[in-house]
Amino acid sequence: QPQLMESGGGLAQPGGSLRLSCAASGFTWDDYGVGWFRQAPGEEREAIVCRNRADTRTWYADSVKGRFTISGDSASSTVYLQMNNLKPEDTATYYCARGSSIYFTLPTRPHEYDLWGQGTQVTVSS
Repeated sequence: QPQLMESGGGLAQPGGSLRLSCAASGFTWDDYGVGWFRQAPGEEREAIVCRNRADTRTWYADSVKGRFTISGDSASSTVYLQMNNLKPEDTATYYCARGSSIYFTLPTRPHEYDLWGQGTQVTVSS
């Protein structure tokens, strides 16, 4: 049964860093694109970083561009989200999700992802 599990969330101070992990089981990232999303209380789930299966295109939301970086090679079972210069507005539950198996497609909307982890909480506060 394919599954995703996020880890690495926690409390960080403004300006600090965290690294989230997304471990896949039952499949490898070589066969799918990947997306990182977040959802704050009372808000809609939003895409923040999306990468296509071919690993040729990566999309970053303007709110995280220059601060967040996705890593992890396609053949591995784990992808990472390095988050630097964290801000209080980054506080949310963070999810990774499995994207398209079409090689160059880069979806950015939640309904285009078919498998989700349980989420990990990130709180940025002094």
